[in-house]
This record gives sequence, C-alpha cells and structure tokens, in this order.
Amino acid sequence: MEEKQQHMIKISVRNLVEFILRSGNIDSSSVGVADKEAMLKGSKLHRKLQRRMGSEYTAEYPLALEVPVTYENNSFIIKVEGRADGVLLKQEDEHTPGVYIDEIKGVYLDVTKLEEPIAVHLAQAKCYAYMYATLKKEKRMGVRMTYANLESEVTKFFEQTYELQELTAWFDHLINEYAKWANFQIQWQEERNRSIKEMEFPFTYREGQKKLVTGVYQTILREKRLYIEAPTGVGKTISTVFPTVKAMGEGLVSKIFYLTAKTITRTVALDTFAILKEAGTKLKTVTLTAKEKICCLDSVNCSPESCERALGHFDRVNDAVYDLITHEMTISREVIEQYAADYNVCPFEMGLDVSLWVDAIVCDYNYAFDPSASLKRFFQNEKKQDYVFLIDEAHNLVDRAREMYSATLKKEDFLLVKNIIGERSNKLSRYLESCNRDLLTMKRESEEYMIRKDIDNFILHLLRLSSEYYEFLREYQSFDQREIVLNFYFELQQFLNMHDLFNDKYLAYTDFTSQREFIIRLQCMDPSTNLNACLEKGRSAIFFSATLLPINYYKEQLAGRKDDYAIYADSIFQSEKRLLVIGNDVSTKYTRRTKSEYEKIATYIEQVALQKLGNYLVFFPSYQYMNQILEVFEERKTAGESKLIDSIFAQSTAMTELEKEEFLNRFAHEPDISCLGFCVMGGIFSEGIDLKADRLIGSIIVGTGLPMVCTEKEIFRNYYEERNGQGFAYSYLYNGMNKVLQSGGRVIRTEEDQGVIVLLDQRFLTDSYQELFPREWFPYAIANQHTIAQTVKDFWDKRTHPEDLT
Repeated sequence: MEEKQQHMIKISVRNLVEFILRSGNIDSSSVGVADKEAMLKGSKLHRKLQRRMGSEYTAEYPLALEVPVTYENNSFIIKVEGRADGVLLKQEDEHTPGVYIDEIKGVYLDVTKLEEPIAVHLAQAKCYAYMYATLKKEKRMGVRMTYANLESEVTKFFEQTYELQELTAWFDHLINEYAKWANFQIQWQEERNRSIKEMEFPFTYREGQKKLVTGVYQTILREKRLYIEAPTGVGKTISTVFPTVKAMGEGLVSKIFYLTAKTITRTVALDTFAILKEAGTKLKTVTLTAKEKICCLDSVNCSPESCERALGHFDRVNDAVYDLITHEMTISREVIEQYAADYNVCPFEMGLDVSLWVDAIVCDYNYAFDPSASLKRFFQNEKKQDYVFLIDEAHNLVDRAREMYSATLKKEDFLLVKNIIGERSNKLSRYLESCNRDLLTMKRESEEYMIRKDIDNFILHLLRLSSEYYEFLREYQSFDQREIVLNFYFELQQFLNMHDLFNDKYLAYTDFTSQREFIIRLQCMDPSTNLNACLEKGRSAIFFSATLLPINYYKEQLAGRKDDYAIYADSIFQSEKRLLVIGNDVSTKYTRRTKSEYEKIATYIEQVALQKLGNYLVFFPSYQYMNQILEVFEERKTAGESKLIDSIFAQSTAMTELEKEEFLNRFAHEPDISCLGFCVMGGIFSEGIDLKADRLIGSIIVGTGLPMVCTEKEIFRNYYEERNGQGFAYSYLYNGMNKVLQSGGRVIRTEEDQGVIVLLDQRFLTDSYQELFPREWFPYAIANQHTIAQTVKDFWDKRTHPEDLT
C-alpha cells in the first residue's frame, strides 16, 4: 500500500520569527518612519557591503530545512527557507567558530549609538545559524549582526557564539509555537479543497461565458496574464472568480487577491464569493479597510500614549487572529472590528495579520501595487509565489498606478518645516535651506513648467537632509506641529524612493500650482515596468473591465507581455433592445460653447425625455457646462415653454454618502413622472452604480469626455508624441472615450434591460472615435435636433409593440 505523502507548510525565516516572536506596542511615533522605507534602499546597500567582504564570504547563501512536526496527532513537515545575507568562514580556535552567519540590516538609525542587536533581527540570524549547523554538521556557530546607516553607510558589528545544543533548544521552541498555525492551515486547506472539487458553476452558462471561464483557467495554468474586455452583464466577476477558485483547489493557486478601485466593485466581488459559499464551497475571505476608515480614534495616532489598543497590541494580537480564523469564513470590516474590540487590539493591523490565513483578499489596488502601502507580508521577498491577481475595473489602474509611482515636493514646505523646528536643530535647518536654495535657483529659471534633465545635485542634498531628518524625529518625540514635520518627511522619502525607480519611463519637471507655489515632480509616464515588478511576484494576473478599449493600449500600460492573452467577450444582449443614436449637429468644442449650442443640447435632452416616461441620466463634460444647460431649462420654464426643469436634479461637488444615496433613490421602479439626473462624466455616478430594469431607461452623453488641457496632460502629450506619434490619443482621446463608455454602460445592466444611449457630439462620427466603439455599439442611428424625437419615438414604439420587430 502506497504511503500517504506528508503535508508540507513552507515559511520564510523572516516571516517565522517576525510572526512568533513579536511583542510589545504599536508605536509609529517613536521613530517616525516605517520599516518599508528602509527596505526600499536596504537591498542596494546589502550588495555594496557584500562586495567588500572578501574571498571567505559567500553572499546570499540559500538555506532550507525540512522539520518533521507532530501536532494533535497530525504529522506534517514545516519547511523553513530563506537566504542568509552572508556566510563568513574564519580561522577556528577555542574562542572563534569556523563559520559565521552574517545578517545585514540597513537602518536610518545612528548605528554608533546601538548597544545591542534588535531582538527580531538577531532571531533571523540564529535561525540561519541553526539551519546551517544542522545541514553542515557544525557543533558551534557564530552570528554577526551588521548594522549600516542607509545614508552615511557607517557600519557597526555585533558578534555572538552559540553551541548547537543551545540553538537547537531555541529553534525547537520556535517551531513548536508555530505548529498550531501550520496544523490549522493544513486542516483548513484539506477541507477547502474537498469542497472545491465538488464545486460547479452556479448559473447556466450565458453565450460566450464558458469561453471566458476557460480562458481564465488556462491563463492561470500557463502562468500568463489575461486582459478581458467584457460588456456589462456578461458576468465577468463570476467568470474570473470561479476558475481561479477551481485552480486553487487543484493546488495551482495559494492566494487570491481581488483588487478594486472603488467600494462598490468590492461589494460585487464579495457577493460573488458568497454565491460560491452558499453552494457549499468552503472559502475564507477578508476585506481590507483603509487605516483611516477603520481606526478607533477620530484621527490616526498609532502610539501607546494616544491609543490604549496600541499598548501591548503584539502581546495579544496572535490570540485574536487565531480565534477569528478558526471561527469565521467571511471576514468583513464589522467582523474584524468586533474581534479587535474583544481582544483590545488595532483592527487595521489585525486585518493585515488575518490576510495571511485566508484564501482570498478583497482590497484596494494599493495593497498590491503602491510601494508605500503594499502588503510586505506577501511582497517583500523576490521569490515568486502562486498568487493570482484579479484586477477589476482595470481601466482605472493606469492613472492610479501613474500616481502611485510619482512624487511631488513643494518649495514652500521646506521653509515651513524650517520655521517649525526653529532652533531645535541648526544642522537640519541648514540642510532644509540648502534644498530650498536649489529650488529657488530652478524657480528663477522658469516662469512656467520646465522639464528637468539633471536634478542630481538636488537629490544629493535631499539624501543628506533625509538622514539628519530621521535623527531629528527620533530625538524629538513631541513638539507643536510635529505632525506637519513628520508628514513632510514621508513626502521626502516618497520622492527619494521614486527617484530610485527613475528611468526612461519617467520625467522630472518643475511647475507652479494654481496658488503660484513652486513644485518639483517626478512623473511616472508609463507604469508598466513598476507594475510588472509587482506582478512577477505572483503566478498570473487577470485584468477585466467593460471599458478596456483599445485593449493594446491597456496591455502596454498594464505590463502586458508579448505572449500574454486578450479576450473580447461578446455582449449577450439583443441589439434590438438598445438604441444608440449620435447627434450630428452639436459639439462641445470650446469654439462651439455658445448660447445657441446650449439651446440645441437642451432641445435634444428634452425631446429624448418626452418620448417615454422614465428615468434618465445626462452626463456633461464639467459642472460649468451642466450649469449652462440648467440655465436654459430655467429660462424655458420662466417663458412658459417647458416645465422639464421640475424633473431635473443635479449632482453637486463633494456629495456625502447620504446625498449620493438620496440621488440614486430618485430613480424609482415604475416612476409616476420622468426623472432626469444631471451628472458629470467621470464622476461618482459614471461607474459602479447599478440601476436595473426601468430604474434607468436612457443615458444622454454630452461631449466626448476629453480632459481639460493642462500642464500634466500636455507633458503626456509631448512625451508620447515623441515616443510613438500618438500623443493626443494617449493623453486625451483614450481617457475621454473611457468616460463615455462608462457613462453609456449605465443603461444596459441585465438581459431584460432596454433603453437609449444618445451621444451628443458630431465628433463621434469620425474614424478616431468609431475605432474605439465596442462591438455592441453597432449599428447606430444618426439624428439632428429636428429628427431626434421621431428616432427615439420609433424605437419605443417597437419596444411597446414587439411584433413590429419581425
């Protein structure tokens, strides 16, 4: 009889010691900077120090040890693995071991003031020492901790000697502490995988949907990336989640990251996972919430002096996490808040810890891609894992990623911080003034924006400032306006970190804000290289959206490779249920923004709404344009020509959640009177809202959605014009058309829906726009202000008398 293969749980040395041995308080104020800031620069310094160590030194020494474990009558193997920063051979004598494990830590601390190694750092080195000794049959091991300041590169060493017996007892205790967690993981995965094997697609496949599901599965199997253009109603969420869960059950996927840009799409994802769970599939999911939203305090202050939960948080949090993951399947914000309250721990940090033990994480893009916010638990190591990234509404990621990988500093902030610190540090004041002078020189060279080819001297001055700034924050823990000083430090670090990524896909430029403040900006022009570095840490990525056109543009910007895939999912809707009509005698061009043009637009809106009682959304290029049309309707009411204004309600700037909800509630089922919602294209009502059936029967889109001409857009235009001759398309056209497609997509949400989409701009009839139309927008009708009423009436008459369709 064949012996059953033992289960194996893999964990890195770093994750093991940081998880089991952590203790004490959350205290972001004690130093004023997070570990991730040091991590971004540490690898460069590591390599530099390693090269200096000589011939008896082996850098990046790989070690892996399989440890047999029995816990509650279950036998399994814990495989501990990692890379020691270095293995140093020495001449052995009675005082000196023959082999030392070298653990290098790049820090912002003044290393000369360190009196002993930090406990968790030493623990990593001891792990490697035990693993090396066990594998190489060494009786005694040396451990050397090498601390190096990231700015000055000053180093300090701590050396200790351990007998194998001592290391063995210490390591065994560490493994025994971790055993219950590994046992939970094995038992849960067995239960989960059994349920997944029985899982079937929860709906009857729509036309083309099986092809989509198969495409996602094959993409995961082949470790590729897939870009899906799928019209609303195709069922793209279930079509991506289902095959990914199937692949998880077959051992191809270790973690699912469902990444979204907005809360509303997060809800759709959670509903989809819930459908699978209700059908019997065992899955643990967690929703991650931003720190500012889930924090118990009115404003975030992660220090034991300000928050009682921060005090001793790490002493209690592992018990809280274990309790939660062994009792809950759907781990929502509310569930995390309840357990965090029961154990008196930080809900944000607890949520991040929980993410290690679940099958799927539903969260914002920045948890995977933003270097200042990504989950270091998963992405700090270079080693590739079997993660799958499901990226919803992927068209949003282009602009979001460009912003994530960009950074700005304002000249005035250097002087503000200098004034706040006063006489506390003359040295820091001098360094702030030095950077200010650099910017002053640049300011005098330009009256508007200027591309900067050489900012090396400024960067050197920033590096010097950064090191002194860090020491200042460590020394001065509390003073008036410290938060302003701390926030500027983070902006400074972001700028330096982005400069480390600077390449031919970036531009540096200076400019003036609308308040005439002088800024210097590192602008990411093409995020593909940076996104690729993140995606390489996983197995596959699935990008999907109803508006991923042109798909080659999105593949290029979102790290598509030559052998990656793209799918265009056909619409399941009958074209007869939808009228798309283009107005050929109007335009929102700036040269056409006249009273007579506003009158024409208002006539179109009125004539469309008069043909059938119902709910309509009207999208405008700006609030200013929307107000011009509202004025026309007010004038018509005053003149006794139209009362349509009484049916109109308009979006306002900075609407609260309650105001947004009240706006959408006006779109009633079977309305007694027509209702027209005036909105701004690209705003909160352009995507992510779901008004099904007769809650919305028409979408009127005024203009092509082109962004306003501004410095940043012109910089993009010039950059891509030089690069590929498509400057206007990359900076204006694609962005505008995406907003148009999103606005048009509000009408048809289900197979039963019917309605009209009216495009009010004659530019939609040109080839450059027609090439960006989705397939389901053909055929279309053409009308003018005199024929629009009859065109729409004929459509509704046929819908009222469907026998006329035959």
